[in-house]
Amino acid sequence: MLFTRTLPLSFRCFGIHQILRNKTMAGVVDSSSHARWNSDMAAFREEFAKAKHIVILTGAGVSAESGVPTFRGAGGFWRRWQAQDLATPKAFAANPSLVWEFYHYRREIMGSKDPNKAHIAIAECEERLAKQNRRVVVVTQNIDELHRKAGTKNIIELHGSLFTVRCIECGNVKEDRNSPICPALKDRGAPDPDAQDARIPEEQLPRCTSCGGLARPHVVWFGEGLDRKVLEDTEEECMKCDLCLVVGTSSVVYPAAMYAPMIADRGVTVAEFNPEETPATGTCKYHFHGPAGEHVPKALAKHPSEPDS
Repeated sequence: MLFTRTLPLSFRCFGIHQILRNKTMAGVVDSSSHARWNSDMAAFREEFAKAKHIVILTGAGVSAESGVPTFRGAGGFWRRWQAQDLATPKAFAANPSLVWEFYHYRREIMGSKDPNKAHIAIAECEERLAKQNRRVVVVTQNIDELHRKAGTKNIIELHGSLFTVRCIECGNVKEDRNSPICPALKDRGAPDPDAQDARIPEEQLPRCTSCGGLARPHVVWFGEGLDRKVLEDTEEECMKCDLCLVVGTSSVVYPAAMYAPMIADRGVTVAEFNPEETPATGTCKYHFHGPAGEHVPKALAKHPSEPDS
């Protein structure tokens, strides 16, 4: 299932679906050959050394390398469900207790997860280049805040954060890092397929501190639109950047899947870092095949041309 979104006018004017289709077809040859992959790290590094405004698009693959479950694909289940089964307004309306168990589990496991080498390399690169008046911004689909934990400052979280809640009655949004988020969820949310649903009464689930209404995770669910300001900020970064890295994303969830092809269509270099090909691979000048933690630190390491700090 794809995230479907109402697109900003400038994105629609790019004819982004046609860009993705044309460039992907142009870039794909015999799938048995890796010759189509340009994995010249030295060449990429020379382009990196000249870039002044770098956008780094990240997805679930980066978090997966830190041991964060993605709840997608083969074996990607919480109990009997995948993310797209529970991360919907319809699922929450039908069974808020079950959806909150799912998100409680996701919140709690983050206490044992740490940023990996890719997260750290990105954060260190941002800090280093800032001293050279060069901008690095992360646009992430992930809601686990591992980029923040690594030290990234310039970050756009497309889908929100696990640690923010929103009232379904008054719309009040607040950060909530309590563990558990409410007493009734303590020791709940076990992922075992045989685990019994807690069936917590609605009045015992997380509540709004302003009006007392039922609160929900302040994240973007399947079938929901992204925040307009988030989209506008992302569009601005994509229109200004002179280098783009796409790290650990399947490039099938929209609107995030549009950004790399849109940037490439401007003639800007896009480099993909992923253990498998994606629908966007054909739009990218470079493709580094393998774990982000292996290739991203090499790509973003200090270049010999950079001044001593």
